[in-house]
Amino acid sequence: MIVEFAAELWLWDARKLDSWTFVSLPAEASQEIRELTDGLRRGFGAVRVQVTIGTSSWATSIFPDAKSGCYVLPVKKAVRRAEELHPGEIAEVSVEIL
Repeated sequence: MIVEFAAELWLWDARKLDSWTFVSLPAEASQEIRELTDGLRRGFGAVRVQVTIGTSSWATSIFPDAKSGCYVLPVKKAVRRAEELHPGEIAEVSVEIL
């Protein structure tokens, strides 16, 4: 399953000083991922994924956010630098479930 979407980068409130930056997956895609990965999720409900933003690709995990009901994707500092992205900006994201 591959999900492509545009989303705003946001800072995690609990770790703002550490600059933990995320994007939220769309609600509908998050529900499909939950159904597809039922019984296959890792600790904290994590799902392994391959991500592409611009010319940057990497393997990571997405995590369920109890507050929004959506999965969230951490965006590494190296990727934000390479793609010249900052919190509040919109990123074009491709997420492939592994």
